[in-house]
Amino acid sequence: QVQLVESGGGLVQAGGSLRLSCAASGRTFKNYAMGWFRQAPGKEREFVAAISWSGGNTYYANSVKGRFTISRDNAKNTVYLQMNSLTPEDTAVYYCAADTTSSSITILTVVVPANYDYWGQGTQVTVSL
Repeated sequence: QVQLVESGGGLVQAGGSLRLSCAASGRTFKNYAMGWFRQAPGKEREFVAAISWSGGNTYYANSVKGRFTISRDNAKNTVYLQMNSLTPEDTAVYYCAADTTSSSITILTVVVPANYDYWGQGTQVTVSL
């Protein structure tokens, strides 16, 4: 079992920044990949970013590439999502997720929500004009 708790969401003006955190507990954090997804009202959940167990490989959706940075601190059992240059289109509930079963990950696997077996409760990010 893995428990994930997101924090750091809030209201920010366009052009601003936020850093989301996801604290994990349960199984050994350093052994599995982590991802961030988001879901806006009336839309499907979409991939944002992912990071391998070691942090050596990162993946991003085209819509956030160059603006968002995913990182992890295995000593603190935490994964982060630094979000810069935010726009109203980034408004959504952001979820972190853990993939505890894949032995390796690629861009084709990390974008699929079904490949993640644990999810946090989500944190709201609202970007105003």
